[in-house]
Amino acid sequence: MKVCLLNDSFAPVIDGVVNVVMNYAEHLIRDHGAEVIVGTPQYPGADYSAYPYKVVPYQSFDTTAFASGYRAGNPFSSEAAAELAAFAPDILHSHCPATAMIMARILREDTDAPIVFTYHTKFDIDIERVVKSKLAVKAGIHAMVSNIEACDDVWVVSRGAGESLKALGFQGEYRVMNNGVDFEKGKADPGKVAEVTEGYDLPEGVPVFLFVGRMMTYKGLPLILDALKQLSDAGQDFRMVFVGKGPDKESMEQKAEELGLKSRCFFTGPIYDREALRAWNTRADLFLFPSTFDTNGLVVREAAACGLASVLIEGSCAAEGITDGRNGFTIQESSEAMAALLQTACRDLDHLRGVGQNAMDEIVLSWKDSVSEAYERYGEILEEKKRGLLQKKKLPADYFMSVTAHTLEERERHRQIRREIFRDFRETAVGMMENIQDAGESVESFLDRVAENIHEKIDSHKRG
Repeated sequence: MKVCLLNDSFAPVIDGVVNVVMNYAEHLIRDHGAEVIVGTPQYPGADYSAYPYKVVPYQSFDTTAFASGYRAGNPFSSEAAAELAAFAPDILHSHCPATAMIMARILREDTDAPIVFTYHTKFDIDIERVVKSKLAVKAGIHAMVSNIEACDDVWVVSRGAGESLKALGFQGEYRVMNNGVDFEKGKADPGKVAEVTEGYDLPEGVPVFLFVGRMMTYKGLPLILDALKQLSDAGQDFRMVFVGKGPDKESMEQKAEELGLKSRCFFTGPIYDREALRAWNTRADLFLFPSTFDTNGLVVREAAACGLASVLIEGSCAAEGITDGRNGFTIQESSEAMAALLQTACRDLDHLRGVGQNAMDEIVLSWKDSVSEAYERYGEILEEKKRGLLQKKKLPADYFMSVTAHTLEERERHRQIRREIFRDFRETAVGMMENIQDAGESVESFLDRVAENIHEKIDSHKRG
């Protein structure tokens, strides 16, 4: 089977979704003999020559200043699209509903390969963070939901994630496909733990709490610090380790200092070495993850693989599969609830270790098993296609994708046409939100109008 994986980020930027894509590629090749190609926006200086699969970087724009270090890709990159199409994929699997999905839809027009989409993160929150206009936010969410509805099979990483997608207006069906963990079950070597934690003030017998993830306030970081302040005021000693980077890291360090917690809270920055992360999960006594943003909380399963139990918000996606007091802990979303649980936990560290062992035994899924389930579903989708059972929803914007794919098929003869298509798209997209606001126009109507103009331009060139 030939599988094309698409995402809006890849190494050297490493996040949860990039980790998913890398594990999919590795296990599809190693466990199933599949051929894999990856399409992603280009990052300056990135070298993909050492990967056991082809990585096709396409043109990108520098949006790192306001997009948390991420670049925006140009999905109409004809050279990259032609190279991905020449791979002749059987399955297109997109892990982001933005430019990766547009590229996937263009490739489907050219290759007729079905599109699978996995909903990993609540993209609406990130859109609201970057875009200030409510109208623009609404239009952006609508455009991404339309992208998702154009797919042949939609996967979510938890039941709560599926309901979140429905709440954004998604009208289709979805299936839950759980992500795996690349940590082996068991604690890290004591020597590695000592090496990684050297230089940090971590006295024996003093409880150590851990957070791993993007340093964003919507992951519950202020709640953690407020709870730790209450714990400190109650006379309980502890240490808190924050692993990760993000736009809110500096403000959280400042908040810790203002609360008088600077000597007990350590901000390590990002750690990409997986064995070093295992070491921190091994050294900690409790993992704190009060996020209602995350759709799955892969870091919770990684902690569990090391025998580390987590504190989660009751009803959150990350808390799915957690039984309070058995394989984890769930609380109400408040610093008071967190502080109360931590006070109790600090009195009985042996109990925490028992709950962590249950978490290791009950909630950890390996990437080998996760990708095997995905591979089996790929086969079912291809069989449904063969039997004519895939009923793709034809959206107005698909005409635009079809036109773009057509230009890719005759890339040399239509090189000038492609330049003009991209120029027109760029010029009109810049004023897209202004046009929508002035005319009260929907995103789909706008795309219809753009597609019609492009069609007329192509006809004109052909007649010429």
